[in-house]
Amino acid sequence: MIERRPFAELGHADHGWLNARHHFSFANWHDPKRMGWGALRVWNDDEIGPQSGFPPHPHNDMEIITYVRSGAITHQDSLGNKGRTGAGDVQVMSAGSGIRHAEYNLEDEPTTLFQIWIESNSRGKPPSWDAKPFPKGDRSGKFVVLASGVEGDEGALPIRTDGRVLGATLKAGDETTYELGAGRHAYLVSAAGDVEVNGVKLSARDGAAIKDEAVITIRAASDAELVLVDTL
Repeated sequence: MIERRPFAELGHADHGWLNARHHFSFANWHDPKRMGWGALRVWNDDEIGPQSGFPPHPHNDMEIITYVRSGAITHQDSLGNKGRTGAGDVQVMSAGSGIRHAEYNLEDEPTTLFQIWIESNSRGKPPSWDAKPFPKGDRSGKFVVLASGVEGDEGALPIRTDGRVLGATLKAGDETTYELGAGRHAYLVSAAGDVEVNGVKLSARDGAAIKDEAVITIRAASDAELVLVDTL
């Protein structure tokens, strides 16, 4: 089963400094049919204006993954962490027992990113934050694990959930596959480029909710940048 969720039909909130699209119910946008997909709870497609951002606010017991598409985001938190994550790179915050953080675009250009929230497997663990570069050339033609709680996923940023976040880049005409285990849920977004997913056409920034598909085959109609979440 593959359900296409067109970009134009996503939830929308324009706050001036923030122009956000919501794949799932979030803040003031509510759709009872889109409360999550497996353990995936939030996938926001955000554009953050220059010299603006999210002031300090709290989270707990959630795995929050930020995939920067263009520009950069600067993170600060109550643990004393501070870091700048640029385009194509990833940061992960395990909110655990509680953490306050701020996310600022300190650049002179807009920053675009995906913010992804996945339910934690455990509650009340110490919070943590980390970031890592993932060169796009290293994921050319194949999926690379960016963040994972699955044993054996070496090189990925750790998250506390039975799931993973993956990225791939495809040239027009290229094809790649991903094996989805029984009972698992996948959600795929093309950050750029048009693709076909098991024959279902997706335009850039559309979402695809996928389950009961043993193998996912993605073929690029144009150069594409893919982000995939696989959870229970």
